[in-house]
Amino acid sequence: MGQDVSGARVVVGVDGSPSSHAALHWAVRYAGLIGAAVDAVAAWELPGMYGWSAPAVDADFDEEAARQELVQELRGVLGEQGAASVRALLVRGHPADVLLRAAQGAELVVVGSRGRGGFARALLGSVSQQVAQHAHCPVVIVRPEAAS
Repeated sequence: MGQDVSGARVVVGVDGSPSSHAALHWAVRYAGLIGAAVDAVAAWELPGMYGWSAPAVDADFDEEAARQELVQELRGVLGEQGAASVRALLVRGHPADVLLRAAQGAELVVVGSRGRGGFARALLGSVSQQVAQHAHCPVVIVRPEAAS
């Protein structure tokens, strides 16, 4: 991947789903073309914070262990060298809110077309839809098939 010589930043949402892995690959390739840094952002939240809108984590959530899992996920998807070129950010909050905040000042935000949600997504709208509607920078929504 190219070095961040421009100060440009690409933000990508990561949630463990095949769509987010495709988005991660896409973001890294694009960032390499424009010489931007990549921020891989994962969100976590406590039970009951948002009702039906997002999956909750256990009250005894271990943030450091989750951060290590995120780093391992990045290594599994991008390989050791690729993961070393990406900044892993684990942020507490609703995934769409976290991504929208992280994307402020970014060149682009990249999300997968389908995350881990199910019934909640059908009721309240997906994270990708919320990001596409409210981001102040361009948004790319990547389907898993687009990664190959």
